[in-house]
Amino acid sequence: MDNELKRELILDHFNNPINKGLLNDSSYIKEDKSNASCIDHFTIELKLEDNIVKDIRFDGEACAIATSSLSIAISKIIGKKKEEALNIIENYNRMIAHEEYDSSVLEELNIYEDISKQPARVNCALLGINGINDLLKK
Repeated sequence: MDNELKRELILDHFNNPINKGLLNDSSYIKEDKSNASCIDHFTIELKLEDNIVKDIRFDGEACAIATSSLSIAISKIIGKKKEEALNIIENYNRMIAHEEYDSSVLEELNIYEDISKQPARVNCALLGINGINDLLKK
């Protein structure tokens, strides 16, 4: 994917993020995630029913990388079985760490494959998806 297309996808998910806005519904579990080195902060809600991720919502203030990576992750994880969602997250983390990973399960999340070239942005790219991971492991 060329850099211009990556930039457009990131900006689209930053300006129009999927499922932004909390429901504060007691059937959801909730997690707060922040980056210590910047203002990035999310509150993430996840609804798991019958081992399937039914919904993920979020709110907060964060940069384009943090917001877009969370928005794209949400679009890839909703509707998946818990094990499938954890597999996506594991492969995403492996990609960011430059370890062997299955790019086919990541789809649009592959746009962050070179994020480690900007070390200050790695935590941004990991913040939301690791919040989802924490919720799935509760």
